[in-house]
Amino acid sequence: MAVLDNVSLAVAAPVRSIYQSDRAQARAGLVLALPALLLLLALLIGPAILVLFLSFTDASLGLVGIRFVGLGNYGRMLTDPGFSTSLRNTALYVIVVVPISIGWGLLVALLISRSTFSAFYRTAHFIPVAATLVALATAWEAILHPSLGAANAFLHLLGASPVRFLSDPSVALYALACIGIWQLVGFNMILFLAGLSTIPEELYEAAAIDGADSGFKRFRLVTWPMLAPVTLFVTVMTVIRAFSVFEIVAVLTQGGPMKSTMVVLYTFYEEGFRFFRVGYASAIAVSFFVFVTMLSLIQMRLSDRRASGKKT
Repeated sequence: MAVLDNVSLAVAAPVRSIYQSDRAQARAGLVLALPALLLLLALLIGPAILVLFLSFTDASLGLVGIRFVGLGNYGRMLTDPGFSTSLRNTALYVIVVVPISIGWGLLVALLISRSTFSAFYRTAHFIPVAATLVALATAWEAILHPSLGAANAFLHLLGASPVRFLSDPSVALYALACIGIWQLVGFNMILFLAGLSTIPEELYEAAAIDGADSGFKRFRLVTWPMLAPVTLFVTVMTVIRAFSVFEIVAVLTQGGPMKSTMVVLYTFYEEGFRFFRVGYASAIAVSFFVFVTMLSLIQMRLSDRRASGKKT
């Protein structure tokens, strides 16, 4: 028995030492992660919880007291004509921007993927993504000026009448959509280029042997199917970025003329920081967050389903 006890002690001592070492490392990890966790709570999680709470109240800057209104702010969104206008304008903006920016980005990626000057073209198309959008919007304001802008000067050379790009209610939103397309094409192009670089050359050789001798056939049989995961990701990201349009509206039109360019995020900005209706603005922010989260979850679900289908 004494021998067995000695053996047990000899085995337990290293195990206990390893266990204590793991606990010490876990405590050290928690201590090291604590500053980042506190910043995360203070700058992200805490404000998000506060916004969620305020969305159920009638909070307003400058007024004393907060009253709980339940889902009143969310119900108001369904009947508010101003929010309906902004939602309709945002949907129209997305319908115009998303397919054109995705198609154009894919076309540019296909054209420059094998070009000798691909690095130059990538840089030129990516500049709108890397540059500050507020500065770019200011430059576009000068370009679209009704009398001094380069756009109307070009139309004059063609013999066309000048266009009030930013002050005509029937044109303003489409002018902003063109700027959005120009800004998103470079982002989508980079993603498609990354997807094209992962396609094995052997697939193109096999397709050529099977009779896919033209570029369109190779694209239809090889490139497009292999780009499906990237296309899904690009589509979701483009939709989110298009729904998030704010800067160009704030700089160029401020929602006008006649609310023709009023979008959801600018409505949130006006409600919260101009009219100080914090509760209603918080409800708009929460609804937008839920929408973006749902899109992201759908994208992840479809990607996982495609990956599991490939494994099986």
